[in-house]
Amino acid sequence: MSKIIITCALTGSIHTPSMSPHLPVTPDQIVAQGLAAARAGAAILHLHARDPANGRPSADPGHFMAFLPRLKAGCDAVLNLSTGGSAVMGLDDRLAAPMAAEPEMCSLNMGTMNFALYPMAARVAEWQHDWERPFLEGTDDLVFKNTPRDIETVLTALGQRRGARFEFECYDMGHLYMLAHFAGRGLVDPPFFIQFVFGVLGGMGADPENLTHMVRLADKLFGGDYMFSVLAAGRAQMPMAAQAAAMGGHVRVGLEDSLTIARGTLATSNAQQVDKVRGLVEALGRTPATPEETRAMLRLKGAGRTAF
Repeated sequence: MSKIIITCALTGSIHTPSMSPHLPVTPDQIVAQGLAAARAGAAILHLHARDPANGRPSADPGHFMAFLPRLKAGCDAVLNLSTGGSAVMGLDDRLAAPMAAEPEMCSLNMGTMNFALYPMAARVAEWQHDWERPFLEGTDDLVFKNTPRDIETVLTALGQRRGARFEFECYDMGHLYMLAHFAGRGLVDPPFFIQFVFGVLGGMGADPENLTHMVRLADKLFGGDYMFSVLAAGRAQMPMAAQAAAMGGHVRVGLEDSLTIARGTLATSNAQQVDKVRGLVEALGRTPATPEETRAMLRLKGAGRTAF
């Protein structure tokens, strides 16, 4: 496959404002960085919201609606809303914005897992907001909950009833078996767009052999009915993206996943990371897919059938 889908995850819910002055938190910042990432070649924008007053991850549909229509008006990129939100949010909160927005695409974590961010706290010398340090340090006793019942709820409410397709986020091999389970029950249809997630403490390490193993396992479970993409946290972001591209997969970058552009150097924007990964994949003979090509590849319903 020559066409490669580049996803850009703009802000996420892991990093905090004190970690980088370039992390977008306000609607204006999210819009500006999203449009720039789309111009740089990102066909999908993976989206979380934040409270613009303090940068805290937010599930408020109003915070999403402050940037979703503006991104839609300013670019053709597929707007992919998180259903993971933050690990400290309940399922109803996490689904509030996607239920209201009815997007073309949503992310879906395929299992319950430890989600440990606490080592990051030691890297910050000065904190901008009083919520940041307790949030990070408290993850030594935090479980991200996505049970089979939760997953079925998302697939039914957003997929079957609202026509969304999914970025299935798989942090471990058991998550692939969970996806196969729901495919067997007829709750999801191919092609499956599987996002292998590496480098989060509690999930798979960002080791090359882990990627080759996950691809072999997905081949066994799904045959030709899936496409895979790769995101890796922190310094492993670009090396794992290059491996994924060389293996025929797709790639995800963005300040949600890594705040740097090179070892010890903060990225100044999401677009800077998209530019870099585009150069990598083009050097390997891959051509970035356009948003319309991406919609066709993933069989999305189209931007005209969203509620924003």
